[in-house]
Amino acid sequence: MGGAASKMAIVVAYFLIYVVWGSTYYFIGVALRGLPTFLLGALRFSLAGLLLLSLCFLRGEKVFRPSLIRRSAVSGIVLLFVDMAVIMLAQRYVSSSLVAIVAASTAIWILLFDVPMWRRNFRNLSTVGGVLWGFAGVGLLYVEQFLTESDAYPHSEYGILILIGGCVSWALGTLYAKYRSSGEEEVNCFAGSAWQMLSASLLFWICAFLFDDFSGWRWEEVPASAWLSLLYLVTFGSLLAYSAYVWLLKVRPATEVATHAYVNPVVAVVLGVGFGNEEVTAVQFIGLAIILLSVMLVNRNPATDTTHST
Repeated sequence: MGGAASKMAIVVAYFLIYVVWGSTYYFIGVALRGLPTFLLGALRFSLAGLLLLSLCFLRGEKVFRPSLIRRSAVSGIVLLFVDMAVIMLAQRYVSSSLVAIVAASTAIWILLFDVPMWRRNFRNLSTVGGVLWGFAGVGLLYVEQFLTESDAYPHSEYGILILIGGCVSWALGTLYAKYRSSGEEEVNCFAGSAWQMLSASLLFWICAFLFDDFSGWRWEEVPASAWLSLLYLVTFGSLLAYSAYVWLLKVRPATEVATHAYVNPVVAVVLGVGFGNEEVTAVQFIGLAIILLSVMLVNRNPATDTTHST
């Protein structure tokens, strides 16, 4: 992927952010059975960042340039740390179904904030319609669960506000990574991803100590399934999927890349059926169909992104 944006590279990258990234919901749940929340984030992004940075260094990339580190740190903190910390905090106030629904609104926020692409996006009815239909589809995936769980969270308004703030942060971080990249980030795209992960991991380590994630548990008591899930999150979730996301932002429209917010819940539902013995209702089937239709609509325009050379 280091050179021209070939069709095969784009297809592989979309597979990673659609399917592989969607599977991380399941593996995060397994990992949290043995690892505290902030410590999980710290370990995941520290290991992934160090591995990716080492690979870039061995390839001869100039990974220690101050401008590369500075701009990547901003993107990493806004994208990775704020988003994941917000989701973990919001789950104190709202159900997991509402988290999934509100988090899917990220695609809408990107559409609204992507000012350089307003003319193209808002003149294209398939793009606008696809984004809105996709959000409706995610809502149908979780509406039944939300209606049965909502009474258990008396302060849900706090959680919704926190989640919206996290979605806005992810959208702004996405657009910052796309349009405000330094020259070094354009050339050393994956080194930038590594610094983003390392910057996020630093804040996760700080929070792990502040919230005392190290008390009440022992390393030797962590089940093997949690360690294997962490390994999956490091390799597939971060090294591959997140790096693919950052690369896609350089070569494709941000609104198009943001459709992962609709496909990821679909993958999570499929894994829940396959491994968690969950059932899919008729309403959820309708939601799945609407999501697939919305992704086809958003990706209907074959034109490439004119804001970056490909």
